[in-house]
Amino acid sequence: MPRALIYDFDGIIADSEMLVNGAMAEGVTRLGLPMTAEESIATYLGMRWPEVVARTKVLLAERGLAPPNDFGDGLKANIHRRFKDELREVPGARAAIRHFAPVPHAIASSSAADRLALCLEALELAEDFGAHVYSADLVTNGKPAPDIFLLAAARLNARPADCIVIEDSPGGIRAARAAGMTAIGLHAAGHLPTGHEEKLRDAGAHRIARDWDAARAIIASLL
Repeated sequence: MPRALIYDFDGIIADSEMLVNGAMAEGVTRLGLPMTAEESIATYLGMRWPEVVARTKVLLAERGLAPPNDFGDGLKANIHRRFKDELREVPGARAAIRHFAPVPHAIASSSAADRLALCLEALELAEDFGAHVYSADLVTNGKPAPDIFLLAAARLNARPADCIVIEDSPGGIRAARAAGMTAIGLHAAGHLPTGHEEKLRDAGAHRIARDWDAARAIIASLL
């Protein structure tokens, strides 16, 4: 029987992707590479921050542009400002997390540790997870490798086979499956396009939920 819950963060708990990618698009456009928020999502979804910075350098270089060395810090600062003022939860996320609070639980995210801490404070969820917030900064390989999920399971003293992962990206679903965990694909955040459910199924999601009410019912059936 599964006895631990592992949550992705962006698009699962925080409805943050449009904020992030709106800020990214603004910053990259100022550097000389015109980009919309939707194009930013298509370019960067699921990447760790160092990968985002590296990819941006490549895209700028293809246009013959050389950004300042600290451009990544500027992009990150703009994103963090937006979080403080505008970040909201994915509807139903806080209630679901607290409903299943007796079950050991953790966050395992591709986001950087400082961003996770900022967002959890903004959403008033920091105490709900305590020390069990794991950033891909802590592992060598990001999603779709299973490393971050295996780390979270180990820290929760749970066998991978006893873990339920709630994810919104195909790469995250593949990472959960590679870790030997039960993968629920949640299609609830504001940035996800029509047809995303099929991508989650194709990646190997065991179950699909369109909102947190449906996800809660699925989790309850598995516990």
